[in-house]
Amino acid sequence: MHPRARLDTRVSLVVTLAAAALMLFGGTLWLAATRDAIHEEIEAATRVAEQWVAVLSQDAAADPEHIVQQLAAVGRVRANTLEVHEASGALRYRSPAPTYKAGRDAPAWFAALLTPDFAPRVITGPNLHIRLLPDASRSVLDAWDNAIAAAGWALAILVLLGVAVRRAIDRALAPLTEFETALAHTGDGRFDIRLPRQRSLELDRLAERYNQMASQLAASLDQNARLEEDQAFARAVTARLEEERRQLARELHDEFGQGITAVRAITGAIAQKSRDDAGLHGNAQAILAMTGQMQDGVRAILERLRQPGADTPARLDDALAAYCAHWRNCYPAVDIQLGLAPLPATLDASFSLTVLRLVQEALTNVARHANAHHVSVRLDANDAGLALTIADDGRGFDPATPTGRLGLTGMRERLAARHGRLHIAATPGAGTTLSIQLPWPSTATGTHTPQHAYTPGEAS
Repeated sequence: MHPRARLDTRVSLVVTLAAAALMLFGGTLWLAATRDAIHEEIEAATRVAEQWVAVLSQDAAADPEHIVQQLAAVGRVRANTLEVHEASGALRYRSPAPTYKAGRDAPAWFAALLTPDFAPRVITGPNLHIRLLPDASRSVLDAWDNAIAAAGWALAILVLLGVAVRRAIDRALAPLTEFETALAHTGDGRFDIRLPRQRSLELDRLAERYNQMASQLAASLDQNARLEEDQAFARAVTARLEEERRQLARELHDEFGQGITAVRAITGAIAQKSRDDAGLHGNAQAILAMTGQMQDGVRAILERLRQPGADTPARLDDALAAYCAHWRNCYPAVDIQLGLAPLPATLDASFSLTVLRLVQEALTNVARHANAHHVSVRLDANDAGLALTIADDGRGFDPATPTGRLGLTGMRERLAARHGRLHIAATPGAGTTLSIQLPWPSTATGTHTPQHAYTPGEAS
């Protein structure tokens, strides 16, 4: 990859090159105009010299030597070299070299660009032939000197222009350093920097947009922090409630269970010894019946407190099968079907408990509100996580109408803690279907922000 140049360098280089191109174009026009000027100048000088030589040759036609002497006295005639040839063609006289800027000539390539084409002028006399050879070398040399001076000034102007443009761009782009610093802090998770108003409209609008973005990110960060705290508090409360239920179940079993068992044993002994006393025996039987009902009631309470999976389940599929069997015994009028896809042998215990609680809450809602005859529970697994579907044929409800059911709220909170999603498809009189997507623990416990745990169209 080519190294990247700074923006100010690139812009100043473009401006300088554009100015250089304009100067080069102007130089081309100057060359054309200078060539035309040299042509006109030399052509005019040649005409004057031709007329003078013609007059001189007529006046001294009888004395050729006199013409040679006069030409030698004049030397060069207006940028023309004079040559005198005898009738036989022998060179008799040639004017000396120019003394103006003697010893110097323009470069050959420059002279080729500016030197016009001139034809020699021949003036024929009785005994001599005079040739005028136009010589533009001095005019071309003047043009070369002027070009060198102009090139020096042009180079100086280009350098000054490049420096001026770069300084102007540096000043115009100076606020970008503030933008870079602000963006670096934003990348580090700090959204407290706000950019001031800028000198240009475009940068000012950009600063305003950045400030709005930073404010929204800061608000989102605070909101996410509060949500994380609320979810952590909810998980702590849930864990505490689970522990309280276990302790309460143990205390009921230990205290009431043993006490009722002791009362039944004593009452049974009294009933055996009081068979001859009808009144006492009847009271003993009544106590036995009452303690039996109390024992059944305590057992029912214990079953509700210690539902299958109240402790952390060892295997999710076993816990779901046990709970659905328990639910079937509690509600025999409702046909429940359980479908389980193969699950990983080892799952995070809290993840398994979350799935079990979702199923428990969904089936509790079916028992309380649906008035259904059939309910199906389907658990599928894929690379992304678990897909849980609970569908019933009950009376349904309108998802757009607030129901005030705390069970749905609890399900959403559990799903939000694990970045899951809940979708409710329900129609009054046509049953309800809960579709739950729950990522695997390794994905759900990442560092990204929790998503809302339900989709549009669900019950609020």
